[in-house]
Formats: sequence, C-alpha cells, structure tokens
Amino acid sequence: MAASTTTTSGSPPEFADATRDETSLRRFLHGLPGVDQVGVEQRAAGLATRSIKKASKMWAIDMAISMVDLTTLEGADTAGKVRTLCAKARRPEPERPEVPHVAAVCVYPDMVETAVAEVAGTGVGVASVATAFPSGRSSLRIKIADTEYAVEAGATEIDMVIDRGAFLSGRYGQVFDEIQTIKRACGDAHLKVILETGELATYDNVRRASWLALLAGGDFIKTSTGKVSPAATLPVTHVMLQAVHDWHAVTGELRGVKPAGGIRTTKDAIRYLVAVQEVAGPQWLDPHLFRFGASSLLNDLLMQRRTQLDGFYSGPDYVTVD
Repeated sequence: MAASTTTTSGSPPEFADATRDETSLRRFLHGLPGVDQVGVEQRAAGLATRSIKKASKMWAIDMAISMVDLTTLEGADTAGKVRTLCAKARRPEPERPEVPHVAAVCVYPDMVETAVAEVAGTGVGVASVATAFPSGRSSLRIKIADTEYAVEAGATEIDMVIDRGAFLSGRYGQVFDEIQTIKRACGDAHLKVILETGELATYDNVRRASWLALLAGGDFIKTSTGKVSPAATLPVTHVMLQAVHDWHAVTGELRGVKPAGGIRTTKDAIRYLVAVQEVAGPQWLDPHLFRFGASSLLNDLLMQRRTQLDGFYSGPDYVTVD
C-alpha cells in the first residue's frame, strides 16, 4: 500500500488496524471465515425452489424492473442506440405508465453525455463503466482519467473493475489503494466495484474481494463485467450478500450488491430477490441497495407482467427489442 494512501478513508474506525498496511490487510482478509462450498451451493439451490403467490409475483416483477441497470456496452454503440435505450429506461411500457422506470442506464464514458440529456429529470440514473473496462489492464493514471471523464459528463454512478491479476497475486494493498483512488475521483457519484467473480476461482476469494472492496469504500460490490463466463451465479451472489449483511452488522452502514451477466428471465430475477430477502434481509429489497446488470432481462419482465395482468402470454412482439 502506497504511503500516501494508507489512511482509512472509506473504512470505518472499526477497521483502522485492518487497513493500516499491506500485512494487516492480508491478515484480516485471510482471517475471514472460509466459505462452506457445499453449504452455500445447497442453500442457493434450496432458496431457488421457493414459489411465490400471484399477488406477490406482480410486486416482485415491478421491484425487479425498478432494480435494472439497462445496459449497452458494445463497440458498435451509437448515440441513436443510447437514446432508444434511455427511452425504454424512462418508460419501459409506454402504454402502461404505471410500470416503474428502471434504476439506471449503463453505458461507456463517451456515451454518458447523450444518456444524461435523455433521462434528465426522470429519476433514472446514468452509470458508466470505467477503469479500462472490462479488463482493467491500464495504468492508474488512465483509470483516473477514464473515471473523471465519465463523472464530468454527468455520470451519477461509476462501475469500476478491480485488477484481478493484482488480487490473485496477493497484492491486496494495490487493489485497495486503487479502489480508494477511484472512489475519490468519483466525487458525488456512487462507486460500484466489479470483482469479476468468474476469474476469482473460489468462494473464499469472492468473500475476500468483497470485503476488500467494502473496506476501500465501494458503495456497491458487483459480480461481473458480463464479458467473462461464468458471470453472476446465485451461490456467488449469496456470498456477496452475506458480506454486505455482515458489514452492516459491524458498521451500521448499508452497501449494495449488483449481480450482472446471464440473468435473463423473470424466474431468474425472482430467485435473486428471494436470496436478497433471506441472506441480506428485506432492507436490501430496494434499488438503492440491489441492482441487476442486464440488457435482455427487462423484456422478459415486461412480458411476464403482461401475462399476469391479461391472463395469457403475449410473446416478444409486444415489447420493444433492444
């Protein structure tokens, strides 16, 4: 950990010793209880079988819609595509104004200005991936500039990626310092820290990376970029939800979780909502504390919502296609 960043900024006083230096940070992270792989997978599978009543399903669908970060992160993105995405984010089903708007749109930094203009005054946030997304392979100077560019363009949320090579090599202080630095560059924008759990290999690493991000001041911990397989999984999300629950128990602070990548159906979304309720607690059933990083999920939520109201399946032709 660099001498200039060995303060506990972003970490509550309870963790001053843990973040004092590289040795203390390593001792803390490796002192966390190990994750019972069989236990977490069995619990995730068990909760995934829960069924909910029809009235609760409508509530769950609307809640899930309000938690979506509607995303386009392609090299072929254009201003026109982002405008269309923003129109859908504001009014997911134009003929049914009671359908809630999504939480945010998520775009590359050069598309932030377009998105901000399109969602102004609607309550829809603008998130931007930064820090050399999705690889994270660049200098800190470039990562700071990337973040500042997005924030200056009006982004209200930044999704950064950690240096997985540094983390897996045990250079925890480097990752901690980088998260803190990007947090400062965010200003008033919220910071979501992408762990890229598909590359972390073990649940113990997911737990350590989650706590590392929380210690460094991340407002959210996020599973994936959506560019690596596997992306979000229920067991991994359970581990992350447990981390924010335990963080709150110690500090009183509420931090969020965002699974991203591979969540495409209403059934999937409801399984995640059940996990939120049972692992973190009902307080996290809120777009300020739980998000879905998704592009196609919203379409299925809207189709299933129509089915609940109309009594028959409308099919994909009745929703806009991204």
